[in-house]
Amino acid sequence: MTETTYDYDFIVIGSGFGGSVSALRLSEKGYRVLVIEQGRRWTPDNLPRTNWRFWDYLWRPALGLRGFLSLRLFRHVMILHGNAVGGGSITYAQTLLVPPDSVWRDGNWAGLDDWETVMPEHYATAKRMLGVTRNQRPAAADDRLQAMARAGGVEDSFYYTDVGVFFGNENDPPGTEYTDPYFGGDGPTRHSCIGCGGCMVGCRYNAKNTLDKNYLYLAEKRGAEVRAETRVVDVRPLGQADGADGYEVITVPTFARGGKPRQRITTRQVIFAASSLGTQSLLFDLRDRGSLPRVSDDLGKRVRTNSESILGVRYPGCEEDLSKGIAIGSGIHIDRYTHIEAVRYPDGSNLLSSLLTVLTGGRPGPTRIGHWLGALGKLIAKRPVAGLRSLLPWRFSRETVIFLVMQTIEGHINMRWTRPWYWPFSKTLTSHGDRIPSFIPEANAFTEKAAQATGGIGLSSFSEITFNVPMTAHCMGGCAMSDSPATGVIDAQNRVFHYQGLYVVDGSMLSANLGVNPSLTITALAERAMSFIPPKSSAVAAAIVDITEEPAPDTLGDNEPAE
Repeated sequence: MTETTYDYDFIVIGSGFGGSVSALRLSEKGYRVLVIEQGRRWTPDNLPRTNWRFWDYLWRPALGLRGFLSLRLFRHVMILHGNAVGGGSITYAQTLLVPPDSVWRDGNWAGLDDWETVMPEHYATAKRMLGVTRNQRPAAADDRLQAMARAGGVEDSFYYTDVGVFFGNENDPPGTEYTDPYFGGDGPTRHSCIGCGGCMVGCRYNAKNTLDKNYLYLAEKRGAEVRAETRVVDVRPLGQADGADGYEVITVPTFARGGKPRQRITTRQVIFAASSLGTQSLLFDLRDRGSLPRVSDDLGKRVRTNSESILGVRYPGCEEDLSKGIAIGSGIHIDRYTHIEAVRYPDGSNLLSSLLTVLTGGRPGPTRIGHWLGALGKLIAKRPVAGLRSLLPWRFSRETVIFLVMQTIEGHINMRWTRPWYWPFSKTLTSHGDRIPSFIPEANAFTEKAAQATGGIGLSSFSEITFNVPMTAHCMGGCAMSDSPATGVIDAQNRVFHYQGLYVVDGSMLSANLGVNPSLTITALAERAMSFIPPKSSAVAAAIVDITEEPAPDTLGDNEPAE
């Protein structure tokens, strides 16, 4: 096929941090780019005012839920992730931190590059594009965390987070409108943050630096097309089995009922950027049905979660409004491996209060339920009114400091494509392997001490107690970067082994527990991946040379880009 025969030069599946970076950089290089996103496009007018509007907050299309936050319960972990134009940036807490250098010496990517020398440049670009700055709206919950750190003897580790939020000029009132403050007038008009705490329910005040206001916005201005509410169901090589002749991509409308109309699109190259879970699911399905049969058997292995736990402290009846500020405004380190961030939801967004209950110790497993009942009885006996109020959703976001606990300690599970016992009619992702710790004693001990020192009531995650399943918003890995298909799915330039013109650029490429929120690292790695793809004019010239000249033997490896 000739270059003009294809509908697009690149199709990008997913519009999160990997997909949006890819769309912009490829558009800048002259390629015709289509971004396919199964979620909706959100604006201040259609974002939910609270997460009690669960039909516009939670994502489960089969049940009529068309929001942007998906909660998926596996045997080993409950995973929270986003589905929207802009991916998880619509619902994430915009905390953008650089992980410790040690992560580059762990996992399958160790030794693939001089990471500690190369990555600072890409982190700097990612920070500039995402508008990273220090939190300028510290609030009551951050003061509480600092007091807790003091009580725990780790106050020196307290810090205000680096975030992707526009705060405006110091002397201007919150909510002030500004012409584009980031891209020399090329970006959209913005408003400064008002500190409402609503970041994770979707910012309705135009202050959060979501991808639809930077990477994706600029990509569309440069000609990239974004097709929302569209799901990819097949990707198959055209002609040669290794994809050298390009690919056909089949899509269906996400929310259509019954027989969904299918559309066929052709492209020279494809980038999978559908999030760790989304990309794994799609690649498993495509390999299983024979569309991409040569995808590595390493697919789904070493899926990481930052070894997370969700805890918290609630102050029933407190006068301070702990929901104000930004979603994650501060953090501490309680030891060299364990990092805690203070998380909040906006006033009235109390839906997820059901995920937390009284702080419970003990050992993971069935006996922990007994410890929970004992802790519950002790709380009600000692503080009956406050204890009962701590279990109710009313005023939860105003009274609670949620702890997001993350560790750099190695730990992972594996994903497989199987028929679950409860639904034998189709295959889906299922988790396997050793359990991820659902109980972090150091974090529990800190929470207990912090609650006692500040007059609050400690909280544990209900799923950790009843199902021995931790929660995480940071699913990483499953398509590991490696030097061989025996130990990974993609090479050091994000190219899928055994295929030409096929890439993975999202959280599934991560090969170590970062110990911090992964969005900035995904963005930086996506910048690095796109740096290897030449401008279209150079690629076309190279293709002409390749056609007119006899290639030397063994010069084209499995992973040479199909430019």
